[in-house]
Amino acid sequence: MSPNPRAMAQLLADRAKDGARRGLHTAVHAGWKWIQRQGEITPHTPGRRRFAYLGEGACIGFPVGAIYGEPWISIGDHTLVGTHVTISAGFVPGLDLGPDVIVKIGSSCSLGRGTHIVGHQSVEIGDDVFTGPNVYITDQNHTYGDTKTPIGRQWPENNPVVIGDGCWIGTGAIILPGTRLGRNVAVAGGAVVRGEFPDHAVIGGVPAKVLRSYDDENGWQPPLRNGPLMSLDELAALSVDGLEGLQLLQDKLREEAG
Repeated sequence: MSPNPRAMAQLLADRAKDGARRGLHTAVHAGWKWIQRQGEITPHTPGRRRFAYLGEGACIGFPVGAIYGEPWISIGDHTLVGTHVTISAGFVPGLDLGPDVIVKIGSSCSLGRGTHIVGHQSVEIGDDVFTGPNVYITDQNHTYGDTKTPIGRQWPENNPVVIGDGCWIGTGAIILPGTRLGRNVAVAGGAVVRGEFPDHAVIGGVPAKVLRSYDDENGWQPPLRNGPLMSLDELAALSVDGLEGLQLLQDKLREEAG
């Protein structure tokens, strides 16, 4: 029995459409990757000139969030800023904010996608600070003392923020004016943080409080449930082993989970 010419023609047309769709899909994604790469702000692109400092190896991902007040923003060497991250100094672009840097981000930091850092007086973030997505950090808030005036129209208050070296700030955390975090402080996701917290603490909650802390005499209190999966030297070795090292780490985590 000979094939139906119409059926064959339809089959060939469907195959051609599928091929075209796959080709278009590949082209769109390849094009978007190219656009993202070309849109990054690095020390080797013209956008670097607007910043007080944009360190060697630093990168601001594209699409960027709202970035303005660049002359009062400093970003350290090898710091990675995710896509859709807002970093602003001052209320709006074009203001003269004085002689000093207002938003200072240290070296080797990683700022998660959608994070907002809004500085008016002083936001200082140390080295090796990591944030999850959608973290909000600001040194300014509205006042509400005048009961006859809408809160949004009352004069705001500034209070400097300091985040110490090595901190980890979980997804969706809010760091309010006046916060001072010591070194290696872990902030739980969704925490609302105000006040001063010591080195080597775990904080969380609304408002945030210390959940676990460390001292040389007693170690971690409450004690950690398990020891580390591997030493710092082992982790450092994994970091240079590429995918094989990451796979080994993933296998160890799976074993730990049981």
